[in-house]
Amino acid sequence: MSGQKSAVLNIAHRGARAFAPENTLAAFAKANDFGCDMFELDVRLSKDNVVVVHHDENLLRCTDAKTKFPDRNSYQLEDFTYSELSTLDAGNWFCAQLDLPGGERQPFLQSLTDAEIADFISEAERRNYSSGDIKIPTLTESLELAKELGLMVNVELKSGSPKDSLLVINVIKAIEAAQMEDNVLISSFYLELVKQVRQHNEGIATAALTEKPLKTPLTTLRNLKANACNMGCFGDFKRHGFNSSAGKRYLAHLKKLRDAGYGINIWTCNNPDEMAALINGGVTGLITDYLNRAKVVINAHVNTL
Repeated sequence: MSGQKSAVLNIAHRGARAFAPENTLAAFAKANDFGCDMFELDVRLSKDNVVVVHHDENLLRCTDAKTKFPDRNSYQLEDFTYSELSTLDAGNWFCAQLDLPGGERQPFLQSLTDAEIADFISEAERRNYSSGDIKIPTLTESLELAKELGLMVNVELKSGSPKDSLLVINVIKAIEAAQMEDNVLISSFYLELVKQVRQHNEGIATAALTEKPLKTPLTTLRNLKANACNMGCFGDFKRHGFNSSAGKRYLAHLKKLRDAGYGINIWTCNNPDEMAALINGGVTGLITDYLNRAKVVINAHVNTL
């Protein structure tokens, strides 16, 4: 991928979502402020087949859909047209989270410190996030912003709909129209979708998205014609580091992938000690909610080379 700036990619999970409303243009712009290399986003199809950026199947956690459309029987994103989605406020929920005690926030915000809030979320930004102007973006809008900022994009294909194949086609069309083929990585937990991407486009980089190490990683990635594996963090790191037998197997898995030439991007890594251990283990990217923490760890690693 042509836009890489550093040896280990600092990848913004749903944008800089510890410091801005996730999966919004504001979060992607904020990620750039931290000097990230890439931002990750999630895509789904609206009822009228527009590719929009949103993680959850429903609209309840991160929008005011229930207030704007109180009489709807369903708040599944796929039941809303893009015109309807574009009326929703996708920012106020984040400000409400910041006002809660740390232990009562959504899990990814519970480690956000008062110092980080003071350093990285200005009063002007808070006013913007609560203004009602923060919207669910389209993939096209997100790619245009990435191109303007010189950032790469990891597009995660969400699934569960009979329209999955159309999602793949419409995502590829958007990437090609934006002329971002060389600066996008498409990933999915649904490996059939990864395979479909390659069938439609030979040039866009792809990644298998997995929670745990694959049982047959090299065979799987070869069959998918994928370029990378986006793998979940080692679950027992806080208790054992990588010193347990399971931890050593995890590191061996990383080495096997790297020796075969595949990229490895680990999600969602917010613990600086784990970040450092993963970099030493050979990963090519850290997908994180806390770009500030990853930046410090990556820079420290570079300075030791």
